[in-house]
Amino acid sequence: MAMVGSEIERLIQQAFPDGQVLVMDLAGDGDHYAARVTSAQFKGKSRVQQHQMVYAALQGHMGDALHALALETIIPA
Repeated sequence: MAMVGSEIERLIQQAFPDGQVLVMDLAGDGDHYAARVTSAQFKGKSRVQQHQMVYAALQGHMGDALHALALETIIPA
């Protein structure tokens, strides 16, 4: 079963309450999304670590209910 964008956004926002989260459905099929996450929690972390933090926020849905997620992580100025 596919996830809805609002649920992806809610899970990420819950993990990054200081952040800004934008989720877009890339294919209109509920399986392929892009997310832009801006958070100070990324400071000092590598890009891989930042993405791992976002995947952890999805609580195991990645690869199951969520097939593909293109990530952009940003550290605020």
